[in-house]
Amino acid sequence: MTKENFLQLKDKSVLISGADSGIGKAVALLFAKEGANIAIIYHSDDNEAEKTKSQIEELGRKVLLFSGDVNDSQFCKESVDKTISKFGKLDILINNAGIQFPADDIMELKEENIRTTFNANIIGMILLTQAAFPNLKKGDCIINTTSATAYQGHEQLLDYSATKGAIVTFTRSLALQSKPKGIRVNAVAPGPVATPLTKETFGEEEEDPNKPPLERNATPEEVAASFLFLATKASSQITGQVLHPNGGLIVNG
Repeated sequence: MTKENFLQLKDKSVLISGADSGIGKAVALLFAKEGANIAIIYHSDDNEAEKTKSQIEELGRKVLLFSGDVNDSQFCKESVDKTISKFGKLDILINNAGIQFPADDIMELKEENIRTTFNANIIGMILLTQAAFPNLKKGDCIINTTSATAYQGHEQLLDYSATKGAIVTFTRSLALQSKPKGIRVNAVAPGPVATPLTKETFGEEEEDPNKPPLERNATPEEVAASFLFLATKASSQITGQVLHPNGGLIVNG
């Protein structure tokens, strides 16, 4: 038997938002290694998106790039339709797009940034899921990216943490609605991760000054393994749940 026979996602069609860098990119590459064809939604970084595309093609998989805003319902629908047109189906949706604007005081929060955060992190997630959902079938799955901040809060990320809490509730609610169709809906809640977004937001320092018990930030690749588990038959009894690759933080949820 060839190596192809042991691939966990052989010929699966996957749509991932926010996959030009960080956790999304790590998930895209891992899924491609496991045999999936990947459609990537990204906002504006064409350079990083093209690099990710090249890496996936080097793995021998098909890849599509869609540049746009998940807060645009028409863009979401077109991305889903083009994915299905190219790959013939859609098996897995991963909602990973997100943004954050830190502020030390609630009075420093700008209304524009609050609305942008909610639009990108939760409203866009709902719109993309709405576009994809009618095309999913029994055995398919949706995986959402939330955060440890949904459980612990974060003194500099009030609005971001609020959206991540909303993602947990959205995940649990959609899992209930999806049961009759046999579609599983889960989420992953990383703790501090060394990604371009966290470096841009907090510089080279830790995202959280209180290090997790393992005393280091996770790598995107370490977090990606949780997404792979939730996308395979190994997690066939898991829906409406959240995995916590957070270095040992106790979050009680």
